[in-house]
Amino acid sequence: MCPVNDSSSCTSSQALSPPVDVLSHIVDVHCHPTDSAYSSEVMDNLAVQVCAMATRATDQSLVRDLAAAYPQKVIPCFGYHPWFTHWISVAPFTSKEEHYRSLFLSTSSPKQEVVDAFQRLLPFLPDPTSLNNVLDDIRSNLLQFPNAMLGEVGLDRICRVPYSTPAPTPYALHDGKRELSPFTISLEHQLTILEAQLDLAVEMRRNTSLHSVKSQEATVKLLNKMLRKHGNRWTEISVDLHSCTLSAQTLKDIQKAHPNVFVSLSTAINTRSSAHKDLIAACPDNRILVESDYNDVSYSTRQCWDMISRIAEVKGWAVEDQWTEDVPDDKWGVVRRLEHNWNLFRSGGHAAPLSRKKRRDRRQQSVDSSGQDS
Repeated sequence: MCPVNDSSSCTSSQALSPPVDVLSHIVDVHCHPTDSAYSSEVMDNLAVQVCAMATRATDQSLVRDLAAAYPQKVIPCFGYHPWFTHWISVAPFTSKEEHYRSLFLSTSSPKQEVVDAFQRLLPFLPDPTSLNNVLDDIRSNLLQFPNAMLGEVGLDRICRVPYSTPAPTPYALHDGKRELSPFTISLEHQLTILEAQLDLAVEMRRNTSLHSVKSQEATVKLLNKMLRKHGNRWTEISVDLHSCTLSAQTLKDIQKAHPNVFVSLSTAINTRSSAHKDLIAACPDNRILVESDYNDVSYSTRQCWDMISRIAEVKGWAVEDQWTEDVPDDKWGVVRRLEHNWNLFRSGGHAAPLSRKKRRDRRQQSVDSSGQDS
């Protein structure tokens, strides 16, 4: 989730936009169009499809309304972002203060300055919502849109809770600098809420857009847990590690163990580090996607095109300047490849990874076959 709409990150290569017949094959797999006010003119002229993320209680209906108004251009995504998971209760509580104390003052004897910070923060915090109510809300929205995804959900170990009331919509108008409290949301609490949302995605067979910031080990463990817990049902859905900042080696390990895990990259987040080129190179050709992660849909096309150009450069893929049907596979350009990857992601139903025993058996069969041939 890109917190600030900063048009300065639009690079000069974005101005070299291809014709609409090429752009129409692009999907921005992760963005936040309802964070800003948008006009019907902007939406009517939008050349790409977008996956519109929800993040908290107040924008689920906004995403729903946008998708209903533009069903050919918007794939709705419903879920609760890790930045706002402290607003969700996972256990019964008798008061608002009791809930937030359990999250932020968990030690038996907190220091006085911590207690003072908590008392200052408490008036800004909303009444908590139960996890069951959150899941009911997501389920209802997913049922309304058969093509809807779960998102944005995930883990974030560095987000600090601000001294401010929840922002009204549109959120981008209130994205100014805010004073941060010393409190973060425990990983245990985030994991409880994330796992419940992922369980629902598996149950309803819905693809997922996953946020992971400074949570590399926890993300790997969670993905492995979901595979053990759900087995083949886990690989029926696709999971996108959005604006992925994992190391290239960790990405390789994840994608080897999880054939349903894809990666999308954005100029807004990933180009802050040159390591994004290593990620592009490490990602299998058929499991890379593109996104803007922007909160203003008018920038979606140009932000995606900039990242598409970067992917093409690293992968050595041609960049289409016109659309031609029935192109042989070995002549595919970057847009056609990414469209193919999106179709794989959207369809789900990935082959489950082989167990170690089955891999050994298969290797032995191969050896035996070679021996017989000789």
